[in-house]
Parts: sequence; C-alpha cells; structure tokens
Amino acid sequence: QVQLAESGGGSVQAGGSLRLSCTASGYTGSRPCMGWFRQDPGQVREVVATIVIGGGDVYYDDSVKGRFTISQDGADNSITLQMANLKPDDSSMYYCAAGPQLYGPTAYCSIQNYHYNYWGQGTQVTVSS
Repeated sequence: QVQLAESGGGSVQAGGSLRLSCTASGYTGSRPCMGWFRQDPGQVREVVATIVIGGGDVYYDDSVKGRFTISQDGADNSITLQMANLKPDDSSMYYCAAGPQLYGPTAYCSIQNYHYNYWGQGTQVTVSS
C-alpha cells in the first residue's frame, strides 16, 4: 500500500519562504513521477511542479518558475519543494502526488492530476500581504 507523507507548509508573509517535503512509502516496481499540486475550494487541482524520480527531469507551472524548486532527496522516493518569494496568490492547499512516468524520447511526468494514482493528505500554505 502506497502512502505519501507530507510535511511543511504553514503561514508566511509575502516575500517569505517555505519548504514542503513528501516521502512515498510502499511504492514498488518502476520509479514514479512525483510532484506537487495545489487546489483552492471549488477549483481544479492544478500542477505546481513535477520531477522524474531517478531521472531528474522537472516541470514548473509558469506561475512558480524562478521562485519554486523541486528536488529529489537521496535515493528514496522523497521530494522537496522549496518555495521562495511567496505571493498571496500562492495561498492554497498543496498536495503531494505520485504516479507512473510517461515515455517519449525520454521519461517525463504528466501535468494532469488524473495521471497520478496516489495523493498525500494535503498541507495548507497561507501567504499574507
């Protein structure tokens, strides 16, 4: 049984930084994609950033490019999202996700939430102006 354990999040003023961490346990077989999505009430869960575990290929939504960094922690299925220069628009519930890698010329991750099989419980990020 795959479980995603999230940590981090909280409240910060605009311009501040936060770090989110996520570890996937029980994941067997091929290495997954992992990433972070965020969702506001009544809205679609949207991609923030993804990373190919073991491959390093990363994706960022345009809204966070240059401010957020996603990285793999060691050899395990663990990732970190370092968030800098936070804006009030970044306030949301953030969810860690894990799912299969997709293959083209190289391995890559989907940015669609329905490609991800496993989800964390979510962690709130609140940025005040």
